[in-house]
Amino acid sequence: MKSSERESCVPQAGTAEATTDRIRRLNDDFRKNGRGIGKLLLTRGISNLGPIAVAGIVAATRAYDAFTPDIDPHGEHDMGTVKWAGHKIYWKLDYYDRELCFGSPDPANAAVTTRVLTIMLASEY
Repeated sequence: MKSSERESCVPQAGTAEATTDRIRRLNDDFRKNGRGIGKLLLTRGISNLGPIAVAGIVAATRAYDAFTPDIDPHGEHDMGTVKWAGHKIYWKLDYYDRELCFGSPDPANAAVTTRVLTIMLASEY
Protein backbone atom coordinates (compact mmCIF):
# COMPACT_ATOMS: atom_id res chain seq x y z
CA MET A 1 0.00 0.00 0.00
CA LYS A 2 1.38 3.40 -0.98
CA SER A 3 1.74 6.16 1.60
CA SER A 4 -1.01 8.20 -0.07
CA GLU A 5 -3.36 5.19 0.03
CA ARG A 6 -2.68 4.69 3.75
CA GLU A 7 -3.37 8.34 4.47
CA SER A 8 -6.75 8.08 2.72
CA CYS A 9 -7.77 5.38 5.26
CA VAL A 10 -7.25 7.77 8.19
CA PRO A 11 -10.39 9.75 9.10
CA GLN A 12 -9.93 13.39 8.12
CA ALA A 13 -10.64 16.09 10.71
CA GLY A 14 -14.12 17.54 10.35
CA THR A 15 -15.64 14.51 8.66
CA ALA A 16 -18.43 12.41 10.10
CA GLU A 17 -16.01 9.47 10.22
CA ALA A 18 -13.49 11.50 12.23
CA THR A 19 -16.24 12.60 14.64
CA THR A 20 -17.39 9.01 15.15
CA ASP A 21 -13.78 7.92 15.67
CA ARG A 22 -13.27 10.63 18.33
CA ILE A 23 -16.53 9.69 20.13
CA ARG A 24 -15.53 6.01 20.06
CA ARG A 25 -12.09 6.77 21.54
CA LEU A 26 -13.58 8.97 24.27
CA ASN A 27 -16.22 6.33 25.09
CA ASP A 28 -13.66 3.52 25.26
CA ASP A 29 -11.29 5.58 27.39
CA PHE A 30 -14.05 6.45 29.87
CA ARG A 31 -15.54 2.94 30.00
CA LYS A 32 -12.26 1.03 30.14
CA ASN A 33 -10.09 3.39 32.18
CA GLY A 34 -12.43 5.84 33.89
CA ARG A 35 -10.68 8.73 32.15
CA GLY A 36 -12.64 11.82 31.23
CA ILE A 37 -15.63 13.60 32.67
CA GLY A 38 -18.40 11.22 33.57
CA LYS A 39 -20.42 9.21 36.02
CA LEU A 40 -21.08 5.53 36.55
CA LEU A 41 -24.66 4.59 37.42
CA LEU A 42 -25.70 1.16 38.63
CA THR A 43 -29.36 0.24 38.71
CA ARG A 44 -30.98 -1.19 41.82
CA GLY A 45 -30.94 -4.66 40.26
CA ILE A 46 -27.17 -4.53 39.78
CA SER A 47 -26.55 -3.08 43.25
CA ASN A 48 -28.73 -5.78 44.84
CA LEU A 49 -26.41 -8.47 43.48
CA GLY A 50 -23.83 -7.40 46.09
CA PRO A 51 -20.34 -5.89 46.06
CA ILE A 52 -18.52 -8.92 44.63
CA ALA A 53 -20.95 -9.13 41.72
CA VAL A 54 -20.79 -5.36 41.16
CA ALA A 55 -16.99 -5.49 40.99
CA GLY A 56 -17.13 -8.37 38.51
CA ILE A 57 -19.79 -6.74 36.37
CA VAL A 58 -17.89 -3.44 36.22
CA ALA A 59 -14.71 -5.35 35.29
CA ALA A 60 -16.59 -7.25 32.56
CA THR A 61 -18.01 -3.97 31.24
CA ARG A 62 -14.53 -2.45 31.13
CA ALA A 63 -13.16 -5.49 29.29
CA TYR A 64 -16.02 -5.68 26.77
CA ASP A 65 -14.80 -5.67 23.18
CA ALA A 66 -17.41 -7.69 21.24
CA PHE A 67 -18.81 -4.83 19.17
CA THR A 68 -20.83 -5.84 16.11
CA PRO A 69 -22.99 -3.81 13.72
CA ASP A 70 -26.07 -5.19 15.52
CA ILE A 71 -25.05 -3.86 18.95
CA ASP A 72 -23.02 -0.88 17.71
CA PRO A 73 -24.60 0.33 14.44
CA HIS A 74 -23.09 3.84 14.68
CA GLY A 75 -19.59 2.67 15.65
CA GLU A 76 -19.47 4.74 18.84
CA HIS A 77 -18.94 1.86 21.31
CA ASP A 78 -21.79 3.26 23.39
CA MET A 79 -23.64 0.04 24.26
CA GLY A 80 -22.87 -3.56 25.04
CA THR A 81 -24.05 -6.66 26.82
CA VAL A 82 -22.21 -9.00 29.17
CA LYS A 83 -23.12 -12.09 31.20
CA TRP A 84 -22.50 -12.44 34.92
CA ALA A 85 -23.48 -15.49 36.98
CA GLY A 86 -26.39 -16.26 34.66
CA HIS A 87 -27.55 -12.64 34.44
CA LYS A 88 -27.70 -10.77 31.16
CA ILE A 89 -26.33 -7.27 31.74
CA TYR A 90 -26.70 -4.21 29.51
CA TRP A 91 -24.45 -1.19 29.66
CA LYS A 92 -25.07 2.09 27.86
CA LEU A 93 -23.18 5.36 27.51
CA ASP A 94 -25.16 8.58 27.13
CA TYR A 95 -23.85 12.09 26.47
CA TYR A 96 -24.96 15.09 28.52
CA ASP A 97 -23.88 18.67 28.85
CA ARG A 98 -21.50 19.46 31.73
CA GLU A 99 -24.40 20.33 34.10
CA LEU A 100 -26.28 17.09 33.29
CA CYS A 101 -29.37 19.08 32.27
CA PHE A 102 -29.45 18.48 28.52
CA GLY A 103 -27.85 16.34 25.87
CA SER A 104 -24.28 17.21 24.99
CA PRO A 105 -23.92 19.86 22.30
CA ASP A 106 -20.98 17.86 20.89
CA PRO A 107 -20.22 14.32 22.17
CA ALA A 108 -16.90 14.41 20.29
CA ASN A 109 -15.77 17.33 22.48
CA ALA A 110 -14.68 16.11 25.91
CA ALA A 111 -14.67 19.66 27.28
CA VAL A 112 -18.45 20.08 26.87
CA THR A 113 -19.61 16.50 27.50
CA THR A 114 -20.32 14.45 30.61
CA ARG A 115 -20.48 10.75 29.80
CA VAL A 116 -22.91 8.68 31.87
CA LEU A 117 -22.30 4.94 31.89
CA THR A 118 -25.37 3.04 33.09
CA ILE A 119 -25.12 -0.65 33.93
CA MET A 120 -28.38 -2.56 34.34
CA LEU A 121 -29.90 -6.00 34.33
CA ALA A 122 -31.48 -6.73 30.94
CA SER A 123 -34.77 -7.26 32.79
CA GLU A 124 -34.62 -3.61 33.96
CA TYR A 125 -34.44 -2.22 30.43
